[in-house]
Amino acid sequence: MKGSRRTFLKLAGLSALGLGAKPVLDVFAASGEDSATRQPQTMKGENALIAKRWAMVIDTHKFESEDDLEPMIEVCHKIHNVPTFENKRHEIKWLWTEEFKHTFPTQEHEFLDERAKHLPFLTLCNHCEKPACVRACPTKATFKREDGIVLMDFHRCIGCRFCMAACPYGSRSFNFRDPRPFIKEQNLKFPTRSKGVVEKCNFCAERLAVGKIPACVEKSNGALTFGDLDDLKSNVREKLRTSFTIRRKPALGAGPSVFYIV
Repeated sequence: MKGSRRTFLKLAGLSALGLGAKPVLDVFAASGEDSATRQPQTMKGENALIAKRWAMVIDTHKFESEDDLEPMIEVCHKIHNVPTFENKRHEIKWLWTEEFKHTFPTQEHEFLDERAKHLPFLTLCNHCEKPACVRACPTKATFKREDGIVLMDFHRCIGCRFCMAACPYGSRSFNFRDPRPFIKEQNLKFPTRSKGVVEKCNFCAERLAVGKIPACVEKSNGALTFGDLDDLKSNVREKLRTSFTIRRKPALGAGPSVFYIV
């Protein structure tokens, strides 16, 4: 029975996406049956970027205002078909900005310097080492690859929002409305979602598969660094060795893979 149901879900998902979206779906797909323990897709092509554990370092000293962060948010949302709703209650966010007191609530204090107090901080899914969202998902629509990236299988999502409740960073958005009519310029190379589905940042897994760094990193003019956290010679390890960094809510033990130079 289990095998039949899985087969049906896979066929239904492919039918809904269409054959044109299959290369992107392959990046999210499992080589085994259990999506909670999925192995990384065997990347096609010589230029695919691989790592033992992907991580990002955000240099906040290179940002002064919302305007500095907007190009990164815009390119991310554009290539991932993130809709734009006028009603903020329906807002979908892969990248967004927050004040220090909301980004780092456990490190906010009375004598925080003025720059940090008013600076907008870029926030996104932390692709945690121990993601609570993966444990909470009853259908295993949320899963973690061996390279540390936490992904969503949109066709397995039943909209229960347990993952949203489990995520301590507010990194997930729920489609209360059909997002497709609100996509300004659809990217046909990336799948759209439907009403009732949760979504979030995916560290541009589809770009890594073809040898490209995440779009936000490419657009950041060096403010964002992306690389292998387990490689002592990687660019992110170099940043961590030479700069003071903090992570969001470290006491929770989730092990975020996003670091902030402050």
